[in-house]
Amino acid sequence: MGMVVDCAVYAEGRRVATIPIEDISEALERPGQWVWVGLHEPDEPLLRQVQAEFSLHDLAVEDALSAHQRPKLEEYGQCLFVVLRTAQMEDERIALGETHIFVGARYVVSVRHGSTVAYTEVRKRAESSPHLLRKGPGFVLYSLMDFIVDHFFPIVSALEERLDHLEEEIFSGEPTRSAIESIYELKRDLLLLKRAVSPLIDMGTRFTRIDSPIIPDDTRPYFRDVYDHVIRINETVDTLRELVTSALEAKLSLISVAQNEVTKKLAAWAAILAVPTMIAGIYGMNFEFMPELHWQHGYLLAMGGMGGLCGALYWRFKHAGWL
Repeated sequence: MGMVVDCAVYAEGRRVATIPIEDISEALERPGQWVWVGLHEPDEPLLRQVQAEFSLHDLAVEDALSAHQRPKLEEYGQCLFVVLRTAQMEDERIALGETHIFVGARYVVSVRHGSTVAYTEVRKRAESSPHLLRKGPGFVLYSLMDFIVDHFFPIVSALEERLDHLEEEIFSGEPTRSAIESIYELKRDLLLLKRAVSPLIDMGTRFTRIDSPIIPDDTRPYFRDVYDHVIRINETVDTLRELVTSALEAKLSLISVAQNEVTKKLAAWAAILAVPTMIAGIYGMNFEFMPELHWQHGYLLAMGGMGGLCGALYWRFKHAGWL
């Protein structure tokens, strides 16, 4: 079953009553009153009931039911329909949710899906400022957007800390596989956050220019503040994505350097071992007539030659930095 978090009637910036969904129509008949409804993962019957009370558009209601929409702002007659992505850190990973907001001249309906923080704090803060809440549903829309956007800041800070730890791990010789997996996980989280934030830039621009009685002129500066926050977050995310890419390239470069060092050592030892192998191979051939084959000092000369040549090669490779 869907859940009604709250359904309240407001007048002159103050809460005047808490009502059931079926009484919304009667409350709207009284001049000067408007309704704020909060829903959490409502089922279709509940959302259809809310639709009937506010005469919401079918397409917007279908979007709110499916809950798989990209952030957007749409106008349906005298109603604004806003879709926002929400984000939370769960077990050091980003979990996304959605919030769908219907805003009319005399109502606000918020529909939460997935991983989201309850908007009880937003309602309490708005109710504690009657002079601002008097601005109506447009101010409530700003408050919800501001709350959602502000929750991106601690996530960005957490991702910055993860990047700092990754950089320490990359340059401290930690296991290669673990570091690369962590880099890709961070890149994926940044991409998720980017998808949630970047559409808000265009949305913020539209809110500052939209010609709708739902957004009064004295409310537009508040939306510009949200827009500024979105720009800051988006720029920080872009910077982090570039740093993560650079960190990955640095890690791969270090791996390549390490592999080259190993290859040089193997090549040097192979060259050193090739000398005694060659000499032993020559004297191991089964021929009767060979130089110094029956000389009593031939063994010592062969062993000394092997040792001397191997030592000379070792010194040369060591001096060249291969060993």
